Amino acid sequence: MLINTFIHIQGIGPKTEADLWQTGIRNWHDLLEKSPRTFSAGRGAYIAEALAESLANSTDPNYFTRLLPASQQWRLFPDFRKSTAYLDIETTGLSDYCEITTIALYDGATIKYYVQGENLDDFPADLAKYEVLVSYNGKSFDVPVIERYFGLTIDQAHLDLRYILYNLGFKGGLKGCEKQLGLNREGLDGVNGYLAVLLWNLYRRTGERRALETLLAYNIMDTVNLEILLVEAYNRNLALTPFREELELPLPVRPPIPFQPDPVLLGELINSQASGFY
Repeated sequence: MLINTFIHIQGIGPKTEADLWQTGIRNWHDLLEKSPRTFSAGRGAYIAEALAESLANSTDPNYFTRLLPASQQWRLFPDFRKSTAYLDIETTGLSDYCEITTIALYDGATIKYYVQGENLDDFPADLAKYEVLVSYNGKSFDVPVIERYFGLTIDQAHLDLRYILYNLGFKGGLKGCEKQLGLNREGLDGVNGYLAVLLWNLYRRTGERRALETLLAYNIMDTVNLEILLVEAYNRNLALTPFREELELPLPVRPPIPFQPDPVLLGELINSQASGFY
């Protein structure tokens, strides 16, 4: 879909892009060939220059995330899927001084997870292997927290599903979007960020391994669901273009999660929370 995209060129908006598609100008090569007859001489020369630059940067996702609105960055996905990682973190809270407790990273094939006090320091090197990151609300939370916590700068292209899904009419946070799109959480329904903090606190206080494994199950579930949500959002956006039949993607199958939530423990925490003990 990236090569069929024109709205990253200054002066071409969604309506002009749709009009170009309608007239048979479907990709960068078509527009390069036909722009002299479609636009004025000066405008055509500018567009030709922008298209040449797009072709020269076709392997650089950052070039396009700088030019496309956040809600339209789904267009990059198929071109860079093999170098994409889905990311979610858990923390001790939401303040500027919160600590990272666990991180889950998924690339469509392999799940990796990191735990404070065990292997958290391995995360930056693993993250650096990918060109594109996908999160939900990560531009506002996950990435700033990671950068502060590890003292690094994350310079990969970043597709934030919060904006892509909101543009399609889905809101209510990650869990709300999942429910609206029919995703279940396999024993983790009702678990939220606050319970994730309680699970970590319990693990640190008691060493209770089932608390950590339940937290990791929750963290990993958040992460692997991002791929399904992104493909769903990509296909729904694609359906609004002439390219659905040729470019639609099959929905991925959620991989097995290596940890299972403990229903008894979750029930105890939820009941204690409701009773005001936490």
